[in-house]
Amino acid sequence: MNGLNGNIELSHEEILRYSRHLLIPEVGLTGQKKLKAASALVIGTGGLGSPVALYLAAAGVGRIGLVDYDVVDSSNLQRQIIHGTGGLGTLKVESARQRMLDVNPDIQVETYNEPFTSENAMRIAQDYDILIDSTDNFPTRYLTNDVCVLLGKPNVYGSIFRFDGQVSVFDARRGPCYRCLFPEPPPPGLVPSCAEGGVLGVLPGTIGTLQATEALKLILGVGEPLIGKLLLYNALDMSFDFVSLRKNPKCKVCGLEPEVTELIDYEAFCGVPGHDHEEGSVGGGWDIEAGELAERLAQGEQIHLLDVREPHELEISRLEGATLIPLGQLAARLAELDSAEEMVVFCKGGTRSARALELLASAGFRKVKNLKGGINAWAKEVDPRLPVY
Repeated sequence: MNGLNGNIELSHEEILRYSRHLLIPEVGLTGQKKLKAASALVIGTGGLGSPVALYLAAAGVGRIGLVDYDVVDSSNLQRQIIHGTGGLGTLKVESARQRMLDVNPDIQVETYNEPFTSENAMRIAQDYDILIDSTDNFPTRYLTNDVCVLLGKPNVYGSIFRFDGQVSVFDARRGPCYRCLFPEPPPPGLVPSCAEGGVLGVLPGTIGTLQATEALKLILGVGEPLIGKLLLYNALDMSFDFVSLRKNPKCKVCGLEPEVTELIDYEAFCGVPGHDHEEGSVGGGWDIEAGELAERLAQGEQIHLLDVREPHELEISRLEGATLIPLGQLAARLAELDSAEEMVVFCKGGTRSARALELLASAGFRKVKNLKGGINAWAKEVDPRLPVY
């Protein structure tokens, strides 16, 4: 952390605002001045970034940076509590900034309406004391980790999926980094995103609040941060488990003989895009638009529709006549499909069906296309009676 700035003072209004902090001996006036002098970069203003940013703002962290390049969508509001209905369609960083300054006008909020990439990450991160990983994809997680190792900064990590969450503090100066725990990313498509698999709305509140707690502990220098520990949380049985982590001397970025000494192409490293994008596309002539598919079906063309979503998604929306084979079962059930048939594969937004098409193509299927944008695109462009989810 930055050394305490001797010129940092609290106004009478701030003393009243933070009075419950000032009454805690471990915080007090000195600690509150540390918070005011500190800076934190929150990467992502979605499910995790919402409680992180709100609580850091409320606690009086003096300068908070927000990195995101998305806009507020209705599907965000079930969990991304920093945003509201009135902000639909606005930039997430601006929506978050307005809410944070409403909570605490005495702080400084800097926004970066751009993807966090190898080209800009060092520039954005270098002037912040702490980086808080509130992202939803593996390329940005590895990028954030490597930036923190190369700059010598702590990385407050969090991840969520359905009912489960993880939290840790990766600080290569005092313990392991993210790569020590996960040297290689999982194979593309093995771990579904929240957009594909869902998340309990309150879960990011739990995990994000824990991340904010760890950040405040680091700034204040109190307690034992989760360095060398991975917290595992399950909401269904309300369990908190801890796994001890060790620094890997052969780690490619923080080990004794590091191979990664500068930022790399993280999308190529992970084999997936560096964002949680719902409208999957294969490209190269393998995509078909919803409107074109509707026209061909109306003309009587025999096209086999293959739905690779999960069974419970049929309760939300369905295309009549489609065959359901969930993506996870597709490889084992290829014999049920006829490679001589014209086929269009679809899912919710096109991401899972794009992976299904790659599997089918590798198995010799040639008359197959991916419904770009999935059944949601069909609902928007062809049949508005279907809900978008």
